[in-house]
Order: sequence, then structure tokens, then C-alpha cells
Amino acid sequence: MPYLKLINIVGARPQFIKASAISRAIRLHFSDRITEKILHTGQHYDKELSDVFFDELEIHKPDYNLGVGSSKHGRQTSMMIAGIEEIVLDEKPDCVLLYGDTNSTLAGAIASAKLHFPVIHIEAGLRSFNKTMPEELNRIMSDHSSTLLFAPTNSAFKNLVREGFRPENSPPYSIDNPKIYLTGDIMFDNALFFAELAEKKKFSFLESLSVERDNFILVTIHREINTDDISRLEVILKTLKSIAETNGMTFVMPLHPRTSIILKNKLNSLFGELISCKQIRIIPPVSYLEMILLEKTSRMIITDSGGVQKESHFFRKPCLVLRAETEWVELVSNGTAVLVDADPVKIRSEFDRFLNCSNFNYPGFYGDGRTAEFILNEILMMFECS
Repeated sequence: MPYLKLINIVGARPQFIKASAISRAIRLHFSDRITEKILHTGQHYDKELSDVFFDELEIHKPDYNLGVGSSKHGRQTSMMIAGIEEIVLDEKPDCVLLYGDTNSTLAGAIASAKLHFPVIHIEAGLRSFNKTMPEELNRIMSDHSSTLLFAPTNSAFKNLVREGFRPENSPPYSIDNPKIYLTGDIMFDNALFFAELAEKKKFSFLESLSVERDNFILVTIHREINTDDISRLEVILKTLKSIAETNGMTFVMPLHPRTSIILKNKLNSLFGELISCKQIRIIPPVSYLEMILLEKTSRMIITDSGGVQKESHFFRKPCLVLRAETEWVELVSNGTAVLVDADPVKIRSEFDRFLNCSNFNYPGFYGDGRTAEFILNEILMMFECS
């Protein structure tokens, strides 16, 4: 049986981690039927993308790196399209896999679809219904360029149906006759795998922070809506500092580089107050395994990250979301995540409510931990039916 060749297109550390679930499933279950290449656009330069990163997480290193780097949206995306186009024409894959909602996702969709290589979108159908977010535009355009769309949740699947995708479509599938699936989330596959790795390789990390399991609050802030609006960031951080001092519980804050630069340059006085606060641990960016360990062992999570929201559910932790909307609406409906935006009253009241509540329920919204296997089986079936 001939090999099916696919190209994984990624642009940043989180997408490598998502793609690793597919790579791992190929290695364990489909090595005799599927071969893969990983194309890194270089959208984000990340010093964590070193040999240690790939070895520690058992992740396949990229076969290609376009080295595009940071730039304005249009210039960055156009450079990616040109680079992806050359590699796709040279490799001639059977299909191209895309993840999430970055400019790399959009560039991969445009370059591949226009060259008539089938696009497969993992994390399809997610919507914040806020088109001022570049991620929302990337999601929509990538979905409508795809042949197979794998929706991680029921709400994401329903979003695709509302936009005109037909669940009843029959093979052969194409960009004009796409197939949509409700699959579960590959990041749940990863959470199960990497949580075990984290315990083995990063056990002493918590000791170095002087925190106790299930007795600290994890805080991450990195989205532009919070970092680029100085008054908004100031309100959030002052509120969290006040809560920490009043409550006495330790807050661990790994600082994203963007957040750190803003604090040092424009909120230096507040930055000093946070560092000197006994209840707050300001630490540099952490590795993925360290982040997983922090999530797994925290009491509560406060974040503006979409991925961390999901991981809070994987590890059964309540979550305050520092945004006005979220793509993971099922978490809010479930009551284990709450949108507090940058409202001091909401942040404080919901923090107190979560801290004093223990009867949370965490349904299996995100599958059974074998989503990558399901996706690869469906990809193989598509080409067998072609």
C-alpha cells in the first residue's frame, strides 16, 4: 500500500505541541501508511524551540523553517504564502494539515487551496463572534478553504452548520464538497500524555517556587487586548494584587515577554509592587511541561489564553477568563469558567465564589484522548474513497 504524504504547517510553539499529537499517532499507529513533513513558518521566534524543547517533549523537529519572523499582518502572511507555495509544489503532498487560527494557518490555507492541495483544518468551527480579532478572520477563512474540517466541540460543529457546511455530504470530498466532523480535541490527547511526562521530568519545579499543590493560583496574561491597553492591564493586575494580599493565597504569574515589556516600560511602579508582594511569584516564561505541571497542581486558573482555558478543564480547575468572550463557550455554559473581562468587581466576586465552591462537574467535552487517531483514520478513508 502506498504511503500517504502530509505536511503539517505550524508557526509557533503551541502549534508544534498540537501537531505533536498527530506525529505521535502516526509513529505509534500509522507508520506503515502515512509519512509526514513539518513546515515551520517561523511566525514567532521562540527561544524555547531549541533541541531541548523537541527532545524533552518527544516532538518531531521541523523539516522546513521559513524564518518569516514578526511583521505586520499583511507582510507576514504574504511571505508565508510564498514560502509555503514553493515547498508544497516541491513536496506534492496528498494533503496539508493546519491548526487553529494564526497567520500561519491562514497562509497555509490560501497557498495550498489555490494550488488544489486538499486542506485539513484541525480545531475547525471555533468562533468568538468578534471579527476585530485577527484570529477570528483567520479561523473563518481557513475553514472555508478546507476539504476536511475537524471540530473539537459540539458548539464548533454547530457553527460550521450555521455557516452552510452540510454534515450529510458524501465522498469524494473536495473544497466544494467538504466534510465536517465532531472529533474531540487533540489537546486533550496531549494533556494526558504530557501530564505524565511533566510529573517525571519537572517534579522539583514546584519546590523551586515554594508553592504547595492545590494551594496556589496560576495567572497568565498575554493577549493584545489586555497587554496593549495600559489602563486595562493596570486594572487587572491591581485587582489581582489586592485579592492576593487580602486572601493570603500565593499567585504564580509566568510573565509573557509582551506583558513583561509593557510592565517594565509603562507600568514600572506597579511592576515593582508586584515583585515585592509576598503573595505573588513573578517568574519568567515557563516551558510547556512546567506550564502543564502548574495547571495540574493549581487551585484555580486566571487567564486570557484560549488554550489554558481548555487545559483548566482537562485538569479539573475552575477558571476566570480575562476576556469579554471566548471560543470555548461550553466551559462558560458548564459554569467552570466565567468571563470576568477586566471588571474588578467581577474578578473579585467570581474569585471568591470559585474559591469557596468545590462541587464542580467536568464533562467530557473534548473526547476520549484518542482524537488524533480518529483524524488520521478519516484522512486515510478520504483518499481510499477518492
